[in-house]
Amino acid sequence: MFKNKIQYILIFLFCFQILLAQQPQKPNSVEIYNHIQKLNFLGSVLYIAAHPDDENTRLISYLSNEKKARTGYLSLTRGDGGQNLIGPQLRELLGVIRTQELLEARKIDGGEQFFSRANDFGFSKNPDETLEIWDKEKVLSDVVWAIRKFQPDVIINRFDHRSAGTTHGHHTASAILSTESFNLTNDANVFPEQLKLVQTWKPKRQFFNTSWWFYGSKEKFDAADKTNLTTIETGVYYPNLGKSNQETAALSRSSHQSQGFGSTGSRGEESEYLELINGEKLNNTANIFEGIDTTWNRVPGGKPVGELLSQIASKYDFSNPSSSISELSKAYLMIQSLNDNHWKALKMREIEKIIADCSGLYLEAVSSNQEATPGSLVQLKLEAINRSSIDMQLVSVTTLPTQKNTVFNKLLKKNNSENIALDLQLPSTIEYTQPYWLKEKGTVGMYTVADQKNIGIPDIIREVKVIFNVQINGIKIPFERAVVYKYNDKVKGEMYNYLDIVPEVTTSIPDHVSFFNNENKKPIAVKVKAGKDNIKGNLQLELPRNWSVSPQSIPFTLDKKGMEQLFYFEVTPPVKPDEAIAKSIVIVDNKRYEKDQIIIDYPHITKQQILKPAEAKFIKLDLKINNQKIGYIMGAGDEVPEGLTQMGYRVTLLNPDEITPEKLESFDVIITGIRAYNVLPTLENKQKILLDFVKSGKTMIVQYNTPDDAIPADISPYPLKISRDRVTEENAEVRFLAPNHPILNYPNKITAKDFEGWTQEQGLYYPNEFDKAFTPILSSNDKGESPTNGALLVAPYGKGYYIYTGLSLFRELPEGVPGAYRLLSNMISLKAPVSVPSQNLKN
Repeated sequence: MFKNKIQYILIFLFCFQILLAQQPQKPNSVEIYNHIQKLNFLGSVLYIAAHPDDENTRLISYLSNEKKARTGYLSLTRGDGGQNLIGPQLRELLGVIRTQELLEARKIDGGEQFFSRANDFGFSKNPDETLEIWDKEKVLSDVVWAIRKFQPDVIINRFDHRSAGTTHGHHTASAILSTESFNLTNDANVFPEQLKLVQTWKPKRQFFNTSWWFYGSKEKFDAADKTNLTTIETGVYYPNLGKSNQETAALSRSSHQSQGFGSTGSRGEESEYLELINGEKLNNTANIFEGIDTTWNRVPGGKPVGELLSQIASKYDFSNPSSSISELSKAYLMIQSLNDNHWKALKMREIEKIIADCSGLYLEAVSSNQEATPGSLVQLKLEAINRSSIDMQLVSVTTLPTQKNTVFNKLLKKNNSENIALDLQLPSTIEYTQPYWLKEKGTVGMYTVADQKNIGIPDIIREVKVIFNVQINGIKIPFERAVVYKYNDKVKGEMYNYLDIVPEVTTSIPDHVSFFNNENKKPIAVKVKAGKDNIKGNLQLELPRNWSVSPQSIPFTLDKKGMEQLFYFEVTPPVKPDEAIAKSIVIVDNKRYEKDQIIIDYPHITKQQILKPAEAKFIKLDLKINNQKIGYIMGAGDEVPEGLTQMGYRVTLLNPDEITPEKLESFDVIITGIRAYNVLPTLENKQKILLDFVKSGKTMIVQYNTPDDAIPADISPYPLKISRDRVTEENAEVRFLAPNHPILNYPNKITAKDFEGWTQEQGLYYPNEFDKAFTPILSSNDKGESPTNGALLVAPYGKGYYIYTGLSLFRELPEGVPGAYRLLSNMISLKAPVSVPSQNLKN
């Protein structure tokens, strides 16, 4: 219930900026011309950093669009450990979202996207910890692999490899690995197993992309000696596009919606600065490609290709791009005849697309359904239309993965659409559609990818495709298209999704965490969803033997594909406290199905299917609660309300615009979600009402916010300053500063055991300055650091209590950490103010 409401609240945020991410690109005449220019530039740059949103989109856009260089971004992680401003998805699900946001960003700025197997396990304060959790050797292998595969002439690091401890440990680690790789990629003795698929490679030079941020302030950077820095003027204007480079970069940056990085474009002069850290020095510090042949001359026999492409560009007719096809066809054959393993393949793909774009050739393979199961028959509708005067013929169509070739030999007359029905029989062995890096179980720091060829591929690997073999000017050219599903939305118009291969049946346990406070049996809902028509089988709920489940099996029948049905098992917990993983299993024709289908569908990215084990955590524990009624103000998106409901509380989601004194009268406790004051500007206007609510004898619990200008001065009834202090070691010792305070004693006795089993981090953005009215409850710190006392602050105000906490409850509750639930119950259960002995602490 809460998840649907949350998504409803958040979806409207996107209604004016839908990108329709899945729709095919249809370049205009200017864009085609730019692609022809890029076809004639054979230089490459690889930008390397740690996370999505670390990349410098201004520099990537400049190198791709102004210099026409092949420009890639290697993000070592997929951003799994960050926070999510658009929904409740965290960890690997957030990584899926941020992966897609990066792909959308690259569509805008012209770059290409790559990843390593490193898992973003959360904030790290030093690179040593990062490289230990990541498995340094494996991630180093991935960086070397990416360089050998991409073959960059120039590498640019976002971060400084010499600045350990001054920034996120992942940041510095990315620079360390990149710098080490520079002298390893050309050594055949380093990761020799890769050389079955790629060759050694030696980049020309490597830079660190410095800026004022690394100097501490703009004033210090302005005053610094930049004599030895390479200066790149990125503030260029693209008159044929009507945009400045910064405006293009801002659009790219704004793709990172889950991180809240919407950017406003700027215009005018702007510079980027690069410090040479490896490779040949520059005489002309404005040209990072100095000494690198970026023409077709670098490919044996390629000089005539470059000369022809220069002529094509000079004669290009913006009003009739198809006039270039005859010469482009000659260039196509010339490239095809070259003896080269790298640039030939890249430029063949580029020129094929350019020829299609110049002719207005539109090719599409549409499925009648968005989902299909292995072994099923997929009905396709093929469309092929030539919108030029060039002679074309659809020779044949090859369907993948079956490799079946169907001959048509249809003449594609100008502007005459050919619509062809074609059946595609899927193999029974075809794999389900899902992020390949989530297919096998990984570790805290690494994803498991068994196939070396797949490492670094940014997106889901889709097997179902159609190759249109089209003869243009007597030349047969294959054009590959992924099979899509499209439909018309009455509001948004034409909508696209890819065809997904789904299991015949999926199952899930809707409550991912269930509590048992006594020995009584409890009904547990389990959902079954049909992936095809006429599914009959038996549903089972598997638990350890000390847990009792009734019935042992439930038969079911689902007549139609897409049908869902809830079934209920009665579960009796053991007598003693225990934790168990419950598994939902479906048996159909003696075949076992145990996957939960998770769909991530936001307007700004491609719809994603994730298949996870259909599991939930069952906990028998001593959890005492009182009967408070809670109002929850959702912030950036979390699953805390679901956790509160599971505990037994009555929870209502509150819209800040609707907050009035009368509206709050019925509640005992108000809780603000994570980063609520960062993302809800109207909340500031309601602050007096909220504090009056506390003064009247109620409780307000404020979860973490990040320090920025959006935070109101009166976020609390007393002075309080939010800092960037955090405890990233989830197992760090927790010391009780006020052991007799009710929040540690009622209704649950909190002990050190309640802080065992926490995940990713203890907390973040703790206040480091606060009024003496606050009682700090907890103290902890990462190894080698001073204690932080701002994790949980409690202050009486009027007749009630105000609580501020940076504890990562939003991570712990969905993971079923018992101590987090017990402590939250105590926070909710605070009564009228009590006398608490003063603490001799430095505030």
